[in-house]
Amino acid sequence: MKELSYFRETRKDSTLLYDGKVLHVYKDTINLPNGKTGMREYCRHGGAVAVVPLTREGKVVCVRQYRYALGRVTLEIPAGKIERGEKHYDCGRRELLEETGCICKVYEYLGEIVPTPAYVSEVIHLYMASGLEFTAQKLDEDEFLDIEKIPLEKAVDMVIKGEITDSKTQIGVLKVWHIINKK
Repeated sequence: MKELSYFRETRKDSTLLYDGKVLHVYKDTINLPNGKTGMREYCRHGGAVAVVPLTREGKVVCVRQYRYALGRVTLEIPAGKIERGEKHYDCGRRELLEETGCICKVYEYLGEIVPTPAYVSEVIHLYMASGLEFTAQKLDEDEFLDIEKIPLEKAVDMVIKGEITDSKTQIGVLKVWHIINKK
């Protein structure tokens, strides 16, 4: 996409408001395209990877887990944050193994998504994994989740009906559905 330079905002001053493990919150004074100054509050995030694991039978391997910020259980594809110095390719394979116990023979990049560009810098890289071999999960000590295998067509219906609300899962499932049905 061609960048329209007349939209560009430049940082004049930056203040770190909170420096957490996952999020780093800033308040910046910026120069606006019209020559005036403005203010932006935002979170810097190191990025993440999400994987759509697809079994030979055409089922998506999902995880159910409690999401504290929402106060409820969600149904999602396996995902996790990229560790410092880690490539997104490797992160996705690591998260797939940790959360589902899956190792894959085929691993295809589906692109990136930007879930909340207005105030978070997070970029999520999406992959599709197939040729799955199931081994033992390697969950982090603070990770509690259940695995659920859902036929791809049913997962698409769940997205459309609003039963799957997680954005990375919605986009990943719909992309895989499109790829498979385009063949």
